[in-house]
Amino acid sequence: MNGFIIGLTVPLLGTILGAACVYALKDTIPPLARKLFMGFTAGVMIAAAVWSLIIPSMEMTGGSGFRHVMPTTVGFILGVAFLLLMDRLTPHRHGYDNSDEGPRSSLSRTWKLVLAIILHNIPEGMAIGVAFAAVFENSAWLSPAGALALSIGIAIQNFPEGAIVSIPLKDAGNSSHRSFAIGVASGIVQPVAAIITVLLASAVVPIMPYLLAFAAGAMLYVVVEELIPASAEGPHSNHGPLGFALGFILMIVLDALLN
Repeated sequence: MNGFIIGLTVPLLGTILGAACVYALKDTIPPLARKLFMGFTAGVMIAAAVWSLIIPSMEMTGGSGFRHVMPTTVGFILGVAFLLLMDRLTPHRHGYDNSDEGPRSSLSRTWKLVLAIILHNIPEGMAIGVAFAAVFENSAWLSPAGALALSIGIAIQNFPEGAIVSIPLKDAGNSSHRSFAIGVASGIVQPVAAIITVLLASAVVPIMPYLLAFAAGAMLYVVVEELIPASAEGPHSNHGPLGFALGFILMIVLDALLN
């Protein structure tokens, strides 16, 4: 249980520290740094989805041939479909090209950006929850250290996300304190989603492989739909791939150190 509390707290701490950048930075995040951050986040999320979610999902299934990959395939597709539905039903804004998505709304562009970050945080919270749910069920395929590595990786990529929320809020005319508070609030959805996922997963252990793949599909939808375009937009697009490599390697190192 202590490991789960740490797993919930560490990612939120990453968001808090990122949002606190609003007190240190007076201007917007430089475009090149933003691309580096977005690429880094994509690298962390892809590595986490593969090693902490997809591979354990397949190992739990057993069998051979299509039977071996069927739960993972179905869960992954459902995860993508879930985020696609949330993307269509929630008014939000992509920060990299200022495009609005979802139903028409009178919300300000700043709040639409906040909703976009919240959408990102839902699958990440689900990933943490389902990883620890597997640990609670004494899964031989996902260790407590592996679940903790996933939480630490998400915490590290939450740092730039927290800054990307709070700093634009300040630029839009909000006070530093208000911008910081909203930035932190956008990250609270992660532990909430994790707790809900654990409660559901503990009641439906047989579908654990589906849940792991579901979280992976939702995370990778965010990567392809938002993070990779943001990291490659405009000139000097090589900063995105460099950030991606750093994030991906970081998760390799974490997995090796904690497993």
